[in-house]
Amino acid sequence: MEHLPKCHANYTPLSPLDFLLRAANVYSGRTSVVYKHLRFTWEQTYLRCRRLASALRSLTIIKNDVVSVLAPNIPALYEMHFGVPMAGAVLNTINTRLDAGNIANILKHSGAKVFFVDYEYVGRAREALKMMIASNKTHSTAVLPLVVVIDELDAPTGVRLGELEYESLLAAADPEAEIHQVEDEWDPIALNYTSGTTSAPKGVVYSHRGAYLSTLSLLLQWEVCSEPVYLWSLPMFHCNGWTFTWGMAARGGANVCIRTPTAAELYKAITEHGVTHMCCAPVVFTILLEADHGRLPHKVNVLTGGAPPPPSVLQSVENLGFHVTHAYGMTEATGPALVCEWRKEWDRLPPAHRSKLKARQGISVLTLADADVRNKNTRERVPRDGVSVGEIVLRGSSIMKGYFKNVKDTAEAFKDGWLWTGDVGVVHPDGYIEIKDRSKDVIISGGENISSVEVESVLYKHPAVAEVAVVAMPHVLWGETPCAFVVLKKGEDGEGVGEIREEEMIRFCKMNFAGFMVPKKVVFMEELPKTATGKVMKAQLREAARRLKPAPMSNGNNRQPVTQEHVLAVSRL
Repeated sequence: MEHLPKCHANYTPLSPLDFLLRAANVYSGRTSVVYKHLRFTWEQTYLRCRRLASALRSLTIIKNDVVSVLAPNIPALYEMHFGVPMAGAVLNTINTRLDAGNIANILKHSGAKVFFVDYEYVGRAREALKMMIASNKTHSTAVLPLVVVIDELDAPTGVRLGELEYESLLAAADPEAEIHQVEDEWDPIALNYTSGTTSAPKGVVYSHRGAYLSTLSLLLQWEVCSEPVYLWSLPMFHCNGWTFTWGMAARGGANVCIRTPTAAELYKAITEHGVTHMCCAPVVFTILLEADHGRLPHKVNVLTGGAPPPPSVLQSVENLGFHVTHAYGMTEATGPALVCEWRKEWDRLPPAHRSKLKARQGISVLTLADADVRNKNTRERVPRDGVSVGEIVLRGSSIMKGYFKNVKDTAEAFKDGWLWTGDVGVVHPDGYIEIKDRSKDVIISGGENISSVEVESVLYKHPAVAEVAVVAMPHVLWGETPCAFVVLKKGEDGEGVGEIREEEMIRFCKMNFAGFMVPKKVVFMEELPKTATGKVMKAQLREAARRLKPAPMSNGNNRQPVTQEHVLAVSRL
Protein backbone atom coordinates (compact mmCIF):
# COMPACT_ATOMS: atom_id res chain seq x y z
CA MET A 1 0.00 0.00 0.00
CA GLU A 2 3.08 2.27 -0.07
CA HIS A 3 1.95 3.80 -3.38
CA LEU A 4 -0.97 5.52 -1.63
CA PRO A 5 0.67 8.50 0.09
CA LYS A 6 -0.94 11.30 2.05
CA CYS A 7 -1.82 14.43 0.08
CA HIS A 8 -3.79 17.64 0.60
CA ALA A 9 -6.90 15.94 -0.73
CA ASN A 10 -6.95 13.04 1.75
CA TYR A 11 -5.13 14.44 4.79
CA THR A 12 -5.58 17.73 6.63
CA PRO A 13 -4.52 18.56 10.20
CA LEU A 14 -7.39 18.24 12.67
CA SER A 15 -8.35 21.56 14.26
CA PRO A 16 -11.55 22.92 15.85
CA LEU A 17 -10.99 26.09 13.80
CA ASP A 18 -12.58 24.19 10.91
CA PHE A 19 -15.87 24.16 12.83
CA LEU A 20 -16.12 27.94 12.62
CA LEU A 21 -15.47 28.11 8.87
CA ARG A 22 -18.09 25.42 8.33
CA ALA A 23 -20.59 27.25 10.57
CA ALA A 24 -20.08 30.46 8.58
CA ASN A 25 -20.70 28.59 5.34
CA VAL A 26 -23.68 26.38 6.26
CA TYR A 27 -25.23 28.13 9.28
CA SER A 28 -24.46 31.72 8.26
CA GLY A 29 -27.88 33.16 9.17
CA ARG A 30 -28.37 31.22 12.39
CA THR A 31 -27.89 32.87 15.77
CA SER A 32 -24.38 32.23 17.10
CA VAL A 33 -24.16 34.34 20.25
CA VAL A 34 -26.79 35.93 22.50
CA TYR A 35 -25.78 38.46 25.11
CA LYS A 36 -28.37 40.61 26.89
CA HIS A 37 -30.35 42.19 24.01
CA LEU A 38 -27.58 41.63 21.43
CA ARG A 39 -27.49 38.81 18.88
CA PHE A 40 -24.84 37.75 16.39
CA THR A 41 -25.10 35.31 13.48
CA TRP A 42 -22.46 32.73 12.58
CA GLU A 43 -21.41 34.85 9.62
CA GLN A 44 -20.90 37.84 11.92
CA THR A 45 -19.02 35.78 14.52
CA TYR A 46 -16.72 34.40 11.83
CA LEU A 47 -15.91 37.90 10.58
CA ARG A 48 -15.33 39.17 14.13
CA CYS A 49 -12.94 36.28 14.78
CA ARG A 50 -11.08 37.05 11.55
CA ARG A 51 -10.83 40.70 12.61
CA LEU A 52 -9.44 39.58 15.99
CA ALA A 53 -6.83 37.39 14.28
CA SER A 54 -5.88 40.26 11.98
CA ALA A 55 -5.63 42.68 14.92
CA LEU A 56 -3.36 40.30 16.83
CA ARG A 57 -1.08 39.89 13.82
CA SER A 58 -0.86 43.70 13.57
CA LEU A 59 0.27 43.69 17.22
CA THR A 60 3.20 41.48 16.09
CA ILE A 61 1.75 38.27 17.52
CA ILE A 62 3.39 35.26 15.87
CA LYS A 63 3.00 31.49 16.01
CA ASN A 64 2.95 29.98 19.53
CA ASP A 65 2.83 33.35 21.31
CA VAL A 66 0.54 33.21 24.35
CA VAL A 67 -2.48 35.50 24.54
CA SER A 68 -4.11 35.68 28.00
CA VAL A 69 -7.63 36.81 28.86
CA LEU A 70 -9.36 37.57 32.15
CA ALA A 71 -13.10 37.77 31.50
CA PRO A 72 -16.48 36.23 32.37
CA ASN A 73 -18.68 34.43 29.81
CA ILE A 74 -19.06 37.23 27.28
CA PRO A 75 -18.99 37.29 23.45
CA ALA A 76 -15.36 38.48 23.34
CA LEU A 77 -14.17 35.46 25.33
CA TYR A 78 -16.08 33.15 23.00
CA GLU A 79 -14.54 34.81 19.94
CA MET A 80 -11.04 34.42 21.34
CA HIS A 81 -11.38 30.62 21.22
CA PHE A 82 -11.20 30.98 17.44
CA GLY A 83 -9.58 34.36 16.80
CA VAL A 84 -6.46 33.73 18.90
CA PRO A 85 -5.48 30.38 17.26
CA MET A 86 -6.47 31.85 13.86
CA ALA A 87 -3.54 34.22 14.47
CA GLY A 88 -1.31 31.22 15.23
CA ALA A 89 -1.24 32.07 18.93
CA VAL A 90 -2.09 30.01 22.03
CA LEU A 91 -5.12 31.00 24.12
CA ASN A 92 -4.73 31.23 27.89
CA THR A 93 -8.04 31.80 29.69
CA ILE A 94 -7.48 32.86 33.32
CA ASN A 95 -9.72 31.88 36.23
CA THR A 96 -11.63 35.04 37.16
CA ARG A 97 -11.62 34.19 40.87
CA LEU A 98 -7.84 34.20 41.20
CA ASP A 99 -6.24 37.04 43.12
CA ALA A 100 -3.74 39.49 41.65
CA GLY A 101 -0.75 37.47 42.83
CA ASN A 102 -1.86 34.30 41.07
CA ILE A 103 -2.73 36.24 37.91
CA ALA A 104 0.75 37.78 37.92
CA ASN A 105 2.30 34.32 38.30
CA ILE A 106 0.35 33.00 35.31
CA LEU A 107 1.27 35.99 33.13
CA LYS A 108 4.95 35.55 34.02
CA HIS A 109 5.00 31.78 33.63
CA SER A 110 3.12 31.80 30.32
CA GLY A 111 5.11 34.71 28.90
CA ALA A 112 1.86 36.23 27.62
CA LYS A 113 2.40 38.83 24.90
CA VAL A 114 -1.14 40.29 25.02
CA PHE A 115 -3.47 40.44 28.03
CA PHE A 116 -7.20 41.02 27.39
CA VAL A 117 -9.07 42.22 30.50
CA ASP A 118 -12.81 42.65 31.00
CA TYR A 119 -13.67 46.07 32.42
CA GLU A 120 -14.89 44.52 35.71
CA TYR A 121 -11.44 43.06 36.39
CA VAL A 122 -9.28 46.06 35.50
CA GLY A 123 -8.49 46.78 39.17
CA ARG A 124 -7.21 43.26 39.79
CA ALA A 125 -5.30 43.24 36.51
CA ARG A 126 -3.63 46.53 37.40
CA GLU A 127 -2.47 45.05 40.72
CA ALA A 128 -1.13 41.97 38.94
CA LEU A 129 0.87 44.11 36.53
CA LYS A 130 2.26 46.16 39.42
CA MET A 131 3.43 42.91 41.04
CA MET A 132 5.14 41.92 37.81
CA ILE A 133 6.92 45.28 37.67
CA ALA A 134 8.05 44.92 41.30
CA SER A 135 9.26 41.39 40.57
CA ASN A 136 11.19 42.58 37.52
CA LYS A 137 13.14 45.02 39.67
CA THR A 138 14.40 42.25 41.93
CA HIS A 139 14.93 38.90 40.25
CA SER A 140 13.01 38.62 37.00
CA THR A 141 13.26 39.81 33.44
CA ALA A 142 9.65 39.06 32.50
CA VAL A 143 8.24 41.45 29.91
CA LEU A 144 4.85 43.02 30.61
CA PRO A 145 2.12 42.03 28.17
CA LEU A 146 0.28 44.54 26.02
CA VAL A 147 -3.09 45.20 27.70
CA VAL A 148 -6.43 45.43 25.90
CA VAL A 149 -9.61 46.26 27.86
CA ILE A 150 -12.90 44.60 26.90
CA ASP A 151 -15.61 47.17 27.56
CA GLU A 152 -19.31 46.39 27.93
CA LEU A 153 -20.83 45.78 24.50
CA ASP A 154 -24.26 47.34 24.94
CA ALA A 155 -23.31 50.16 27.33
CA PRO A 156 -19.57 51.05 27.26
CA THR A 157 -18.21 52.21 30.59
CA GLY A 158 -15.06 53.95 29.36
CA VAL A 159 -12.90 51.99 31.81
CA ARG A 160 -9.38 51.61 30.45
CA LEU A 161 -5.98 50.22 31.36
CA GLY A 162 -3.84 51.77 28.68
CA GLU A 163 -5.06 52.92 25.29
CA LEU A 164 -6.32 49.74 23.63
CA GLU A 165 -9.96 48.58 23.69
CA TYR A 166 -11.37 45.38 22.19
CA GLU A 167 -14.17 46.71 19.96
CA SER A 168 -12.01 49.52 18.64
CA LEU A 169 -9.28 47.01 17.86
CA LEU A 170 -11.72 44.85 15.89
CA ALA A 171 -13.21 47.82 14.05
CA ALA A 172 -9.78 48.87 12.75
CA ALA A 173 -8.76 45.35 11.66
CA ASP A 174 -9.05 43.88 8.17
CA PRO A 175 -11.37 40.81 8.11
CA GLU A 176 -9.90 39.78 4.72
CA ALA A 177 -6.31 39.64 5.95
CA GLU A 178 -4.59 36.28 5.68
CA ILE A 179 -5.00 34.07 8.76
CA HIS A 180 -2.71 31.39 10.13
CA GLN A 181 -3.08 27.95 8.59
CA VAL A 182 -2.59 24.98 10.92
CA GLU A 183 0.04 22.72 9.38
CA ASP A 184 0.62 20.39 12.32
CA GLU A 185 -2.31 19.18 14.42
CA TRP A 186 0.12 18.63 17.33
CA ASP A 187 0.64 22.40 17.55
CA PRO A 188 -0.69 23.97 20.77
CA ILE A 189 -4.09 25.67 20.73
CA ALA A 190 -4.65 26.44 24.43
CA LEU A 191 -2.80 26.77 27.73
CA ASN A 192 -4.91 26.16 30.85
CA TYR A 193 -3.64 26.46 34.40
CA THR A 194 -4.89 23.94 36.94
CA SER A 195 -7.14 24.88 39.86
CA GLY A 196 -5.47 26.21 42.98
CA THR A 197 -2.57 27.75 41.06
CA THR A 198 0.29 28.87 43.34
CA SER A 199 3.71 30.42 42.80
CA ALA A 200 4.62 27.22 40.92
CA PRO A 201 1.67 26.94 38.51
CA LYS A 202 0.99 23.99 36.22
CA GLY A 203 0.15 25.04 32.71
CA VAL A 204 -1.65 22.31 30.75
CA VAL A 205 -1.06 22.47 27.00
CA TYR A 206 -3.77 21.30 24.55
CA SER A 207 -3.11 20.39 20.92
CA HIS A 208 -5.37 21.22 17.96
CA ARG A 209 -5.82 17.46 17.49
CA GLY A 210 -6.82 16.82 21.11
CA ALA A 211 -9.26 19.75 21.16
CA TYR A 212 -10.86 18.64 17.88
CA LEU A 213 -11.31 15.01 18.94
CA SER A 214 -12.56 15.89 22.44
CA THR A 215 -15.15 18.23 20.93
CA LEU A 216 -16.57 15.62 18.56
CA SER A 217 -16.51 12.93 21.25
CA LEU A 218 -18.60 14.94 23.71
CA LEU A 219 -21.10 16.03 21.06
CA LEU A 220 -21.68 12.38 20.15
CA GLN A 221 -21.88 10.94 23.65
CA TRP A 222 -24.06 13.73 25.00
CA GLU A 223 -26.20 13.36 21.85
CA VAL A 224 -26.19 17.09 21.12
CA CYS A 225 -28.79 17.72 18.44
CA SER A 226 -28.67 20.18 15.54
CA GLU A 227 -29.33 23.81 16.51
CA PRO A 228 -28.85 23.46 20.28
CA VAL A 229 -29.36 26.50 22.49
CA TYR A 230 -26.47 26.34 24.92
CA LEU A 231 -26.43 28.32 28.17
CA TRP A 232 -22.98 29.31 29.42
CA SER A 233 -23.42 28.43 33.10
CA LEU A 234 -19.96 26.80 33.06
CA PRO A 235 -16.99 29.21 32.92
CA MET A 236 -15.35 29.24 29.50
CA PHE A 237 -12.00 29.51 31.27
CA HIS A 238 -12.46 25.99 32.67
CA CYS A 239 -10.97 23.54 30.13
CA ASN A 240 -12.18 25.92 27.39
CA GLY A 241 -15.75 25.31 28.48
CA TRP A 242 -15.26 21.53 28.34
CA THR A 243 -14.65 22.11 24.58
CA PHE A 244 -18.23 23.32 23.99
CA THR A 245 -16.85 26.69 22.90
CA TRP A 246 -15.79 24.87 19.73
CA GLY A 247 -18.65 22.36 19.89
CA MET A 248 -21.43 24.91 19.45
CA ALA A 249 -19.85 26.02 16.18
CA ALA A 250 -19.72 22.39 15.05
CA ARG A 251 -23.49 22.03 15.61
CA GLY A 252 -24.52 25.53 14.54
CA GLY A 253 -25.91 26.21 17.99
CA ALA A 254 -26.67 29.44 19.83
CA ASN A 255 -24.37 30.45 22.71
CA VAL A 256 -26.34 32.24 25.44
CA CYS A 257 -23.80 34.24 27.43
CA ILE A 258 -24.42 35.51 30.97
CA ARG A 259 -21.88 37.29 33.15
CA THR A 260 -22.94 35.69 36.44
CA PRO A 261 -24.69 32.31 36.88
CA THR A 262 -27.18 33.36 39.56
CA ALA A 263 -30.45 31.46 39.92
CA ALA A 264 -32.39 34.43 38.53
CA GLU A 265 -30.14 34.74 35.46
CA LEU A 266 -30.16 31.00 34.82
CA TYR A 267 -33.93 30.57 34.99
CA LYS A 268 -34.50 33.77 33.00
CA ALA A 269 -32.19 32.61 30.19
CA ILE A 270 -33.73 29.13 30.12
CA THR A 271 -37.23 30.55 29.76
CA GLU A 272 -36.52 33.45 27.37
CA HIS A 273 -34.17 31.66 24.97
CA GLY A 274 -35.47 28.09 25.09
CA VAL A 275 -32.19 26.69 26.40
CA THR A 276 -31.70 23.01 25.51
CA HIS A 277 -28.23 22.34 26.97
CA MET A 278 -25.99 23.57 29.75
CA CYS A 279 -22.99 22.36 31.75
CA CYS A 280 -22.22 22.99 35.39
CA ALA A 281 -20.59 21.76 38.57
CA PRO A 282 -22.96 20.17 41.14
CA VAL A 283 -22.83 23.36 43.23
CA VAL A 284 -25.08 25.01 40.60
CA PHE A 285 -27.75 22.41 41.43
CA THR A 286 -27.86 23.77 44.97
CA ILE A 287 -28.34 27.29 43.58
CA LEU A 288 -31.17 26.11 41.32
CA LEU A 289 -32.90 24.08 44.03
CA GLU A 290 -32.78 26.84 46.64
CA ALA A 291 -34.43 29.31 44.24
CA ASP A 292 -37.69 27.30 44.40
CA HIS A 293 -38.52 28.21 40.80
CA GLY A 294 -40.81 25.30 40.13
CA ARG A 295 -40.84 22.92 37.18
CA LEU A 296 -39.27 24.10 33.90
CA PRO A 297 -41.43 24.79 30.83
CA HIS A 298 -39.30 22.33 28.83
CA LYS A 299 -36.54 19.76 29.36
CA VAL A 300 -32.98 21.06 29.74
CA ASN A 301 -30.08 18.65 29.25
CA VAL A 302 -27.34 19.15 31.83
CA LEU A 303 -23.81 17.74 31.75
CA THR A 304 -22.34 17.89 35.23
CA GLY A 305 -18.90 17.15 36.62
CA GLY A 306 -16.21 18.50 38.93
CA ALA A 307 -17.39 16.59 42.00
CA PRO A 308 -19.52 13.46 42.49
CA PRO A 309 -23.13 14.71 42.85
CA PRO A 310 -25.10 12.98 45.61
CA PRO A 311 -27.95 10.79 44.27
CA SER A 312 -30.49 12.69 46.38
CA VAL A 313 -29.50 16.00 44.75
CA LEU A 314 -29.67 14.45 41.27
CA GLN A 315 -33.17 13.18 41.93
CA SER A 316 -34.33 16.59 43.20
CA VAL A 317 -32.94 18.53 40.24
CA GLU A 318 -34.41 16.07 37.74
CA ASN A 319 -37.82 16.60 39.35
CA LEU A 320 -37.54 20.23 38.18
CA GLY A 321 -37.16 19.16 34.54
CA PHE A 322 -33.38 18.98 34.17
CA HIS A 323 -32.11 15.82 32.46
CA VAL A 324 -28.71 15.18 34.02
CA THR A 325 -25.77 13.32 32.53
CA HIS A 326 -22.78 12.82 34.79
CA ALA A 327 -19.22 13.18 33.50
CA TYR A 328 -15.76 13.10 34.97
CA GLY A 329 -12.68 14.87 33.76
CA MET A 330 -9.71 17.02 34.56
CA THR A 331 -7.76 19.82 32.94
CA GLU A 332 -5.09 17.34 31.84
CA ALA A 333 -7.69 15.31 29.89
CA THR A 334 -9.01 18.30 27.86
CA GLY A 335 -12.14 18.29 29.97
CA PRO A 336 -14.46 15.27 30.38
CA ALA A 337 -12.82 11.83 30.12
CA LEU A 338 -15.68 9.64 31.36
CA VAL A 339 -19.41 9.96 30.66
CA CYS A 340 -22.19 8.07 32.43
CA GLU A 341 -23.75 6.90 29.18
CA TRP A 342 -27.38 6.04 29.92
CA ARG A 343 -28.90 2.64 29.14
CA LYS A 344 -32.56 2.35 28.18
CA GLU A 345 -33.19 -0.59 30.49
CA TRP A 346 -32.36 1.67 33.44
CA ASP A 347 -35.49 3.74 32.72
CA ARG A 348 -37.58 0.96 34.29
CA LEU A 349 -35.76 1.20 37.62
CA PRO A 350 -37.11 3.10 40.66
CA PRO A 351 -36.06 6.80 40.80
CA ALA A 352 -33.68 6.29 43.74
CA HIS A 353 -31.88 3.48 41.91
CA ARG A 354 -31.65 5.55 38.71
CA SER A 355 -30.13 8.47 40.63
CA LYS A 356 -27.53 6.16 42.16
CA LEU A 357 -26.55 4.95 38.68
CA LYS A 358 -26.40 8.51 37.37
CA ALA A 359 -23.98 9.45 40.16
CA ARG A 360 -21.36 7.12 38.68
CA GLN A 361 -18.72 8.66 36.45
CA GLY A 362 -19.24 6.13 33.65
CA ILE A 363 -17.27 4.91 30.66
CA SER A 364 -14.46 6.46 28.62
CA VAL A 365 -15.14 9.16 26.05
CA LEU A 366 -14.70 8.05 22.45
CA THR A 367 -11.34 9.79 21.99
CA LEU A 368 -9.65 7.80 24.73
CA ALA A 369 -7.89 4.59 23.78
CA ASP A 370 -8.59 3.29 27.28
CA ALA A 371 -9.63 4.23 30.80
CA ASP A 372 -8.97 1.90 33.71
CA VAL A 373 -8.57 1.63 37.46
CA ARG A 374 -5.20 0.26 38.56
CA ASN A 375 -3.33 -0.56 41.73
CA LYS A 376 -0.72 2.17 42.00
CA ASN A 377 1.85 -0.15 43.57
CA THR A 378 1.51 -3.23 41.35
CA ARG A 379 0.21 -1.37 38.25
CA GLU A 380 -2.31 -4.20 37.84
CA ARG A 381 -5.96 -3.48 37.00
CA VAL A 382 -8.37 -3.96 39.89
CA PRO A 383 -11.21 -6.54 39.72
CA ARG A 384 -14.50 -5.30 38.23
CA ASP A 385 -16.43 -5.87 41.42
CA GLY A 386 -17.42 -2.32 42.38
CA VAL A 387 -15.44 -2.72 45.62
CA SER A 388 -11.71 -3.02 44.84
CA VAL A 389 -10.19 0.46 44.70
CA GLY A 390 -7.32 1.81 42.66
CA GLU A 391 -6.25 4.93 40.81
CA ILE A 392 -8.07 6.00 37.66
CA VAL A 393 -5.72 6.07 34.64
CA LEU A 394 -6.31 7.37 31.11
CA ARG A 395 -4.62 7.29 27.72
CA GLY A 396 -5.62 8.61 24.33
CA SER A 397 -5.35 11.46 21.83
CA SER A 398 -7.39 13.87 23.96
CA ILE A 399 -4.84 13.86 26.79
CA MET A 400 -2.74 17.01 27.21
CA LYS A 401 0.59 17.48 25.43
CA GLY A 402 2.12 18.01 28.87
CA TYR A 403 2.86 20.73 31.44
CA PHE A 404 4.31 23.95 30.03
CA LYS A 405 7.97 24.45 31.05
CA ASN A 406 7.69 21.54 33.48
CA VAL A 407 9.47 18.38 32.30
CA LYS A 408 9.59 16.82 35.78
CA ASP A 409 5.84 16.95 36.49
CA THR A 410 5.03 15.89 32.92
CA ALA A 411 7.14 12.75 33.35
CA GLU A 412 5.52 12.11 36.75
CA ALA A 413 2.02 12.36 35.28
CA PHE A 414 2.84 10.08 32.33
CA LYS A 415 4.01 6.76 33.75
CA ASP A 416 3.81 3.31 32.14
CA GLY A 417 1.91 4.73 29.19
CA TRP A 418 -0.90 6.22 31.29
CA LEU A 419 -1.99 9.56 32.70
CA TRP A 420 -2.32 8.93 36.44
CA THR A 421 -5.21 11.10 37.61
CA GLY A 422 -4.80 10.97 41.39
CA ASP A 423 -8.46 9.94 41.72
CA VAL A 424 -9.40 6.76 43.57
CA GLY A 425 -12.20 4.69 42.08
CA VAL A 426 -13.76 1.29 41.45
CA VAL A 427 -14.99 -0.50 38.33
CA HIS A 428 -18.45 -2.02 38.47
CA PRO A 429 -19.24 -5.34 36.76
CA ASP A 430 -20.85 -3.46 33.83
CA GLY A 431 -17.57 -1.60 33.20
CA TYR A 432 -18.74 1.75 34.63
CA ILE A 433 -16.17 3.56 36.77
CA GLU A 434 -17.15 5.30 40.00
CA ILE A 435 -14.92 7.72 41.88
CA LYS A 436 -14.55 7.07 45.56
CA ASP A 437 -12.23 9.98 46.34
CA ARG A 438 -9.19 11.97 45.44
CA SER A 439 -6.20 9.99 46.65
CA LYS A 440 -5.29 12.86 48.98
CA ASP A 441 -8.87 12.98 50.34
CA VAL A 442 -9.08 9.34 51.46
CA ILE A 443 -9.29 9.22 55.27
CA ILE A 444 -7.27 6.47 56.95
CA SER A 445 -8.72 5.77 60.39
CA GLY A 446 -7.27 2.96 62.46
CA GLY A 447 -6.02 1.27 59.30
CA GLU A 448 -9.43 1.53 57.58
CA ASN A 449 -9.79 3.54 54.35
CA ILE A 450 -12.81 5.86 54.44
CA SER A 451 -14.20 7.50 51.32
CA SER A 452 -15.11 11.09 52.11
CA VAL A 453 -17.53 10.98 49.15
CA GLU A 454 -19.50 8.11 50.74
CA VAL A 455 -19.78 9.96 54.06
CA GLU A 456 -20.91 13.10 52.21
CA SER A 457 -23.56 11.13 50.30
CA VAL A 458 -25.13 9.95 53.56
CA LEU A 459 -25.13 13.42 55.11
CA TYR A 460 -26.82 14.80 51.99
CA LYS A 461 -29.78 12.58 52.82
CA HIS A 462 -30.45 14.60 55.98
CA PRO A 463 -33.40 16.89 55.17
CA ALA A 464 -31.68 19.97 56.61
CA VAL A 465 -28.38 19.65 54.71
CA ALA A 466 -27.78 21.87 51.67
CA GLU A 467 -24.04 21.23 51.21
CA VAL A 468 -21.40 19.14 52.94
CA ALA A 469 -17.69 18.41 52.66
CA VAL A 470 -15.86 15.75 54.67
CA VAL A 471 -12.12 15.80 55.33
CA ALA A 472 -9.62 14.10 57.62
CA MET A 473 -9.14 15.40 61.16
CA PRO A 474 -6.18 14.25 63.31
CA HIS A 475 -7.11 11.85 66.13
CA VAL A 476 -4.85 10.81 68.99
CA LEU A 477 -6.04 7.19 68.91
CA TRP A 478 -7.11 6.47 65.33
CA GLY A 479 -4.66 8.71 63.48
CA GLU A 480 -7.43 10.32 61.43
CA THR A 481 -11.20 10.52 61.68
CA PRO A 482 -13.82 12.19 59.46
CA CYS A 483 -14.73 15.83 60.06
CA ALA A 484 -17.85 17.18 58.33
CA PHE A 485 -18.34 20.82 57.29
CA VAL A 486 -22.08 21.39 56.77
CA VAL A 487 -24.14 24.17 55.20
CA LEU A 488 -27.80 24.02 56.24
CA LYS A 489 -30.73 24.74 53.98
CA LYS A 490 -32.26 28.17 54.35
CA GLY A 491 -35.83 28.67 55.53
CA GLU A 492 -38.24 31.28 54.21
CA ASP A 493 -36.72 33.82 56.58
CA GLY A 494 -33.25 33.16 55.18
CA GLU A 495 -32.09 31.51 58.39
CA GLY A 496 -30.86 27.93 58.82
CA VAL A 497 -33.49 25.22 59.07
CA GLY A 498 -34.21 24.77 62.75
CA GLU A 499 -31.68 24.42 65.53
CA ILE A 500 -29.70 21.47 64.20
CA ARG A 501 -27.09 20.27 66.65
CA GLU A 502 -23.82 18.54 66.09
CA GLU A 503 -24.97 15.50 68.07
CA GLU A 504 -28.00 15.11 65.80
CA MET A 505 -25.82 14.95 62.69
CA ILE A 506 -23.49 12.41 64.30
CA ARG A 507 -26.43 10.25 65.43
CA PHE A 508 -27.84 10.42 61.90
CA CYS A 509 -24.56 9.07 60.55
CA LYS A 510 -24.45 6.29 63.14
CA MET A 511 -27.83 5.10 61.90
CA ASN A 512 -26.55 4.84 58.32
CA PHE A 513 -23.06 3.33 58.36
CA ALA A 514 -20.28 1.72 60.41
CA GLY A 515 -18.98 3.51 63.47
CA PHE A 516 -15.47 4.08 62.16
CA MET A 517 -16.93 6.11 59.24
CA VAL A 518 -18.96 8.43 61.48
CA PRO A 519 -17.63 12.02 61.66
CA LYS A 520 -16.18 12.83 65.06
CA LYS A 521 -16.73 16.53 64.46
CA VAL A 522 -19.42 18.52 62.60
CA VAL A 523 -18.84 22.20 61.85
CA PHE A 524 -21.71 24.36 60.59
CA MET A 525 -20.81 27.02 58.00
CA GLU A 526 -22.54 29.77 56.06
CA GLU A 527 -20.88 28.53 52.85
CA LEU A 528 -18.12 26.18 51.76
CA PRO A 529 -14.95 27.65 50.20
CA LYS A 530 -14.95 26.82 46.49
CA THR A 531 -12.95 27.38 43.34
CA ALA A 532 -14.52 29.23 40.42
CA THR A 533 -15.51 25.89 38.88
CA GLY A 534 -17.48 24.86 41.96
CA LYS A 535 -14.96 22.48 43.49
CA VAL A 536 -14.79 22.57 47.27
CA MET A 537 -11.37 23.71 48.49
CA LYS A 538 -10.75 20.73 50.75
CA ALA A 539 -7.16 21.74 51.40
CA GLN A 540 -8.45 24.77 53.33
CA LEU A 541 -10.97 22.63 55.21
CA ARG A 542 -8.28 20.07 56.10
CA GLU A 543 -6.13 22.87 57.51
CA ALA A 544 -9.09 24.11 59.57
CA ALA A 545 -9.85 20.56 60.78
CA ARG A 546 -6.27 20.18 62.04
CA ARG A 547 -7.09 22.72 64.75
CA LEU A 548 -10.37 21.16 65.85
CA LYS A 549 -11.06 18.55 68.52
CA PRO A 550 -13.57 15.67 68.31
CA ALA A 551 -17.02 16.59 69.55
CA PRO A 552 -18.00 15.65 73.12
CA MET A 553 -21.43 14.02 73.16
CA SER A 554 -23.45 16.19 75.51
CA ASN A 555 -26.93 17.60 75.91
CA GLY A 556 -25.77 21.14 75.20
CA ASN A 557 -26.11 22.98 71.95
CA ASN A 558 -22.84 22.30 70.13
CA ARG A 559 -23.78 24.04 66.95
CA GLN A 560 -20.82 26.23 66.02
CA PRO A 561 -21.48 28.53 63.08
CA VAL A 562 -18.28 29.09 61.11
CA THR A 563 -18.04 31.41 58.12
CA GLN A 564 -15.98 30.87 55.00
CA GLU A 565 -13.83 33.82 56.07
CA HIS A 566 -13.03 31.97 59.32
CA VAL A 567 -11.86 28.90 57.42
CA LEU A 568 -9.78 31.02 55.07
CA ALA A 569 -8.17 32.72 58.06
CA VAL A 570 -7.44 29.42 59.77
CA SER A 571 -5.94 28.02 56.57
CA ARG A 572 -3.38 30.84 56.49
CA LEU A 573 -2.06 30.15 59.99
